[in-house]
Amino acid sequence: MSHAPTIIDFHSHIASDMCFPKSFQDGVVDNMIVGLQSRGLPVTRDKVARMHSSTLQDPLCDELVRQMDEAGIKESVLLLPDFTYALRDSTHTIAQLIDHHKMVVDRHPGRFRVLVGVDPQWGKEGISLFERAIVDYGFDGMKLYPPCGYKLSDERLYPYYEICAEYSLPVLSHIGATSPVLDFEIAQPIYVDKAAKDFPGIDFVLAHGSVHYPDEVAMLCNNRPNIYVDVSGYEASGTAALNTLFRRGINHKILFGTDWPVFRLQGRQINLIEKLTKEGAFPEDMSDADRDLFFHKNAERLLSKNKLKSSVTSE
Repeated sequence: MSHAPTIIDFHSHIASDMCFPKSFQDGVVDNMIVGLQSRGLPVTRDKVARMHSSTLQDPLCDELVRQMDEAGIKESVLLLPDFTYALRDSTHTIAQLIDHHKMVVDRHPGRFRVLVGVDPQWGKEGISLFERAIVDYGFDGMKLYPPCGYKLSDERLYPYYEICAEYSLPVLSHIGATSPVLDFEIAQPIYVDKAAKDFPGIDFVLAHGSVHYPDEVAMLCNNRPNIYVDVSGYEASGTAALNTLFRRGINHKILFGTDWPVFRLQGRQINLIEKLTKEGAFPEDMSDADRDLFFHKNAERLLSKNKLKSSVTSE
């Protein structure tokens, strides 16, 4: 690259057990064991569980901020998926997790945004909780996790979408596979289409879209003005798929994301960013302007629409 990029990480999480129920983590560990044993590595479940647990020891995001500084990441978007309805072994309520995210944002001024998830299966109580997080806490949008038991077109989500539309907030959703304790089929990207058509004022972001269903995701991004994709997960699948994605004519729709702390065992944030260039993620003819869109300008465009924050700024 001819210049060092400004970076916004549009996909990160607080690294803490409180955010990921034991049943969710057990499924992740099961997959790790299969992968390691298939390579002939003599691992025990206890050892793999300790390795995984070591990645979840930064509840206040102090280490994350240090790694952001080292990597040139000026801001990260913390995603708060709500597992508390689907996975009843959650140790904290969604209200408690929302409060914890507010504490982290206040602890590190200017470094974090939050997209907050509230499972639509909670009903009216969930809608009120979500609106409070947006209006009173100043969070920046919604995070959805369909494998917990709903599609992106589920009408129970529409009251949440109406709030996001009112304040011009983005909605980011997981798509594709996840911990085997949850359902995969329900998390297909096509299920966003009806919602994106019904709410043209909302920017919908499909997470992991360079890894899961990349052809379908690219089709949606090409044909729906308000559908975007983040590339988190490239660390696991290699950068060849990213190179292909950058050639699809949708660089104005692609957002950088690391999925911290999921890939901490692969290295620090700076290592994950350097991996992009070292492993040929960027086509040779990709311009600096398009790289800037990817690393920060697309994210800035989506986050700058927040009517609550723009109204405060103008007063």
